[in-house]
Amino acid sequence: MAHATPQGVKLLNGFKRPGRFDKGLGAQLPEAYKKFWREWKLTKPAAVHYIPKESEWERDEVTNAIKPVQSIPFPLIDTPESHQGIWGGEAVIKGFQKRHPTKRRVPHFWVPTLRRSVVHSQVLNEYMSVVVTERTLEQIHECHGFDHYLLKNLACDLRSALALKLKRKILKSLQMGCPALTAEPNHQSEVLKEYSPYLASYTSEEIDWYGHTYLEAIRKLQIQLRAAEKVVPHKVEFRSKLIERLREAGIAEAGKKDPRDSVSPGDHSDADIDALTKL
Repeated sequence: MAHATPQGVKLLNGFKRPGRFDKGLGAQLPEAYKKFWREWKLTKPAAVHYIPKESEWERDEVTNAIKPVQSIPFPLIDTPESHQGIWGGEAVIKGFQKRHPTKRRVPHFWVPTLRRSVVHSQVLNEYMSVVVTERTLEQIHECHGFDHYLLKNLACDLRSALALKLKRKILKSLQMGCPALTAEPNHQSEVLKEYSPYLASYTSEEIDWYGHTYLEAIRKLQIQLRAAEKVVPHKVEFRSKLIERLREAGIAEAGKKDPRDSVSPGDHSDADIDALTKL
């Protein structure tokens, strides 16, 4: 069957639907950003809202029938507010509740309990007030610090755009040698010794593209393309070519400034007045 199609074995499983990285500006994004995107959106995150079952089969408690285990992750909703805080991998869950045995189920949203707290970054030497959850604080304590929490966890577990931007900022600061701690050389060397091993997992290009949303990455790429392809006006290009040809022809006046160009605006106005008075 494969030989009957011009694409060969590529069409055995049907046509591939083009993704965001297959056409347009998305196809021009560097591999460093595509790696981050796979880590953020395509990697399976750790189970937060349910306890995964390790076995493949289980016995029903009522019928004693053996059935396969279906460990399906809950569909999570990332609200705009979730990207303005650090929720520790939690999100909004949409489902149904059976509040009475004889009544129909009703839709319900489960929202994590939020609170505003202050976190401290040793690398950035800053205190930040952010909206967090109880799980975020537990994870920070388990990782022994806010910086370790951001640097240890993958993008799929952090989920929040704010957390990813702070992680990129911390990695860039480590690359530059923690400039925020320049006034304390001893503390600066201790922080670099503690957090520098995290840089081994990233290249400089990957750090530069880390933590950007898709639209932010497209805007960043557009700025780079415009800077690389700076448009020169044709009048400047033609004028330089004309001057070069005149110089090759041996004309000494080529390239010299016109003395009329050095006349100030006030002199121009005086000359116009004299011309009018002579009339």
